[in-house]
Amino acid sequence: MAKPKSDPNYKVIAENRRARYDYAIEDDLECGVVLMGSEVKSLREGQSNIAESYASVEDGELWLINSYIAPYEQAKTWGHEERRKRKLLVSKKELARLWSDTQRKGMTLVPLVLYFNHRGRAKLKIGIAKGKKSHDKRATEAKRDWGREKQRLLRHGE
Repeated sequence: MAKPKSDPNYKVIAENRRARYDYAIEDDLECGVVLMGSEVKSLREGQSNIAESYASVEDGELWLINSYIAPYEQAKTWGHEERRKRKLLVSKKELARLWSDTQRKGMTLVPLVLYFNHRGRAKLKIGIAKGKKSHDKRATEAKRDWGREKQRLLRHGE
């Protein structure tokens, strides 16, 4: 995600770089995250990981499961669990669309980027994705390598 130059509050906290390699992302959606105070403080220090996490629709609500936010040192008595389920905020219409998409075969909700937006609110971009097979990964790699080689040839005029 490109960082806008004029927004001093915009900051990428965690990025799931492997998601685009392992999954074919069909669509993405920005949603809010319900956090405790110590979690926000820890995120401001940039201590989180969303690489092993996923999103799930359960009982009419959207949840982020298995994401890691490091404990905040100054909040010893009122701290938080590092890997608790966190509620994601989306509209009912978007929730219904996500639920119907995940019921199709092979579709899943993958977190892509966790960031603070221009207003300083923690947001999560999730992607509706389908898992890639190994031959799909090889084809994507070959296409990317050919694009690089083509640019190299054009630059040198060969």
